[in-house]
Amino acid sequence: MNEIYDLIIVGGGPGGIGVAVESKILGIKKIMIIEKGCNHSQTIRKFYKDQKRVDKDWQGKSVELLGNIDFKDGTKESTLNYFDSLLDNHLIEAKFNCEVDSVKKENDLFMIVTTCGTFTSKNIVISVGKMGKPNMPAYSIPLSLKTIVNFNLDRCGNGESILVVGGGDSAVEYACELSKTNEVTLTYRRDMLTRPNPTNQEMFANFLDDDLLSAKFGVDIVALENERGKAKVFFDNDESEVYDRIIYAIGGSTPLDFLKKCAIALNEKLEPIFDENYETPTKGLYIAGDIAFKSGGSIAIALNHGHKIATHILAKV
Repeated sequence: MNEIYDLIIVGGGPGGIGVAVESKILGIKKIMIIEKGCNHSQTIRKFYKDQKRVDKDWQGKSVELLGNIDFKDGTKESTLNYFDSLLDNHLIEAKFNCEVDSVKKENDLFMIVTTCGTFTSKNIVISVGKMGKPNMPAYSIPLSLKTIVNFNLDRCGNGESILVVGGGDSAVEYACELSKTNEVTLTYRRDMLTRPNPTNQEMFANFLDDDLLSAKFGVDIVALENERGKAKVFFDNDESEVYDRIIYAIGGSTPLDFLKKCAIALNEKLEPIFDENYETPTKGLYIAGDIAFKSGGSIAIALNHGHKIATHILAKV
């Protein structure tokens, strides 16, 4: 017979780790994380530059941690190390390189069909990030440009002319980091940057003042074209420029198709339906992390989701 878990968590990011560790601390015994990537925290590994500053508080707002996880300000590396220690110290079972095909509730149990087997659990938490599905621009990207269009820093070389598209922290950090070895321009559709945290805004202003990079504000891209293996970019002010590489840092979107496969109910705006405990209308089925709040991005808030969910599951036992 299949082993019955008390809790299975789909997604190994901060939200999933928070649910698993808080649940284990509170006494929920049989717990497993299922993650399609080769390790936990794939968004941090893929979309955070090395030595990126990682703050507990988010967008200038203080976040009070509710549970047992003592998350502190640090860097990409220290954050990953801390999550490593949490998973190791609390003996959390995890299956990596394992992709979920479907989630169904049969009587009081959930059947989770994956590429590495079928599992049974009393409760399940869906905690997948939005960056697994990066936002795409409204215009099409020619197939011939796919190798020089990025949504993170993968494949970036040195000595390239690079256009970074976006107005948030990731866009600013990518632009400043790449400008050390490349000719970088950041373009943003608004007239000024307002989304990055104060540290990143100051850093970007200093790079501009020192002519280490350039910026194109108040313009939007309307089309891309291949020009001899490079990307010709057309802007809405009738200008065009040619770049060796384009990096989009324009966020991610909720993976609706995946949520439907996991039996997550959606409202008329195609947003997940859940209550104050992050439980969906299907009892025992929860969501956590980025998909549980519109803007996303806060590790501390995702960890708080974990504490809330674990406390609610325990109260039902």
